[in-house]
Amino acid sequence: MYDLAGASVVITGASSGIGRATARAFAARGARVTLAARRLAVLEEVARECERFGGRALPVQTDVADPEAVEALRDAAVQAFGGIDIWINNAGLGAIGAYQDVPLEIHRRTIDVNLMGAMFGAYSVIPLFLRQGHGTIINTISLAAWAPTPFAAAYTASKFALRGFSASLRQELKKARRIHVCGVFPAVIDTPGVTHGANYTGRNIDPGPYLYAPETVAETIVSVARRPRDEVPVGWPSRAAQRAYGLAPRATENLIGGIMRWSLGRARAGAISDGTVLNPVFDGKRASGGVRHGKGMPDAHRLNVMAVGAAGAALGFGALAWAASHRRR
Repeated sequence: MYDLAGASVVITGASSGIGRATARAFAARGARVTLAARRLAVLEEVARECERFGGRALPVQTDVADPEAVEALRDAAVQAFGGIDIWINNAGLGAIGAYQDVPLEIHRRTIDVNLMGAMFGAYSVIPLFLRQGHGTIINTISLAAWAPTPFAAAYTASKFALRGFSASLRQELKKARRIHVCGVFPAVIDTPGVTHGANYTGRNIDPGPYLYAPETVAETIVSVARRPRDEVPVGWPSRAAQRAYGLAPRATENLIGGIMRWSLGRARAGAISDGTVLNPVFDGKRASGGVRHGKGMPDAHRLNVMAVGAAGAALGFGALAWAASHRRR
């Protein structure tokens, strides 16, 4: 198990959502974090936040779809902190809408950021890892890599591909026992990604009340950095999607498709938007997307704990009632 105090960690997509929560989580363990995203002013806020948590932080404005920018990110981290121990490919975006209604440039940008951005990151850092003899790549993937999401075809394609890329790379590096390639597969998370994504449905997207907090994913990423594993789900829906699609792919596709069509059909009318896919905006810079707060709902992980506790209490009361009834007989 690795000690993260003093570790050099690069995090892409660090200005909001899972990336921002992950930056704070590593900083709280005393790590030195290099923060990458397109919004430099927001990254500088995150860097100050990380330093308040006890870590050192370097903001580097980066578009991960530009391989030269990714190489410059690597060089900045090495110059500032003497090397890189953990590289987290977290930058991601998406578009929702019927495939033919979403402009091709939006589809292409989704693939460029979600897949090629991670590939550029790996291409940049693997030679460094091989020279120093150790290192961990962690790719933030999605449950959409285990079960396809209709009306998000390019996003699903990028995540299926990213899972395959990670598995292939893991085998190539098998003999380098201290170099790891890991994937984290979150369920639906309450981040600004809902508003940052492109929306060509003409509907306001409601991700529903059952959402995990970005901090839950961040803690999983920290856990994987300390003890590398190949594929780690975040939230039971992610693991359920994997198993359901493996056992009954057609039924799983039909179920997810039905849910998506029903959700879009009942959603209120909304504006067509390319979100932040092509150009960043200043809004949406927190870790949380605010959906849970707006609905007055707790984190899905807390709901799980509450449900287990309620079930345990019900079983306990049932056992007491049965025992009392048995004694009366």
